[in-house]
Amino acid sequence: MADGPQPDQVGLRFLSQAYRVRKVLDEHMVASGLSLARTKVLQVLDRTGSIRQASLAGELGFAQRTVTQTVESLERDKLVERRSDPSDGRAKLVALTEAGATALAASTRAGDQLLQRIFGSLDPEQLAGLAELLDAIDLATGAG
Repeated sequence: MADGPQPDQVGLRFLSQAYRVRKVLDEHMVASGLSLARTKVLQVLDRTGSIRQASLAGELGFAQRTVTQTVESLERDKLVERRSDPSDGRAKLVALTEAGATALAASTRAGDQLLQRIFGSLDPEQLAGLAELLDAIDLATGAG
């Protein structure tokens, strides 16, 4: 057996750590009013403006059913509004409301504060090294 960390062991540790950071981030963001998943939906709407639900699902990489359920929930909370697409009455456009923009800003601030606390605990050299490692992982997975 080779000395030093093995790729599979490091990979599993990385996945566990990523899950833990995501869980803590989601809990922190929920305390500010929105889950991470709901925040992602609102971020796309903030960036794109009105968008068809099918396109929203594609932007997020989520199943259309999941997006429909999330949009329905966000609509009940008055954070988004749905209306018929003028070019195709069967399709629905989803848009961010003013209340949604306010909730998005609060959630984003909460998430940014937590990420600053977590990753701000690294010194500049460690942070730069982590960024390089993440770039290498992106390349290895075809994302970069």
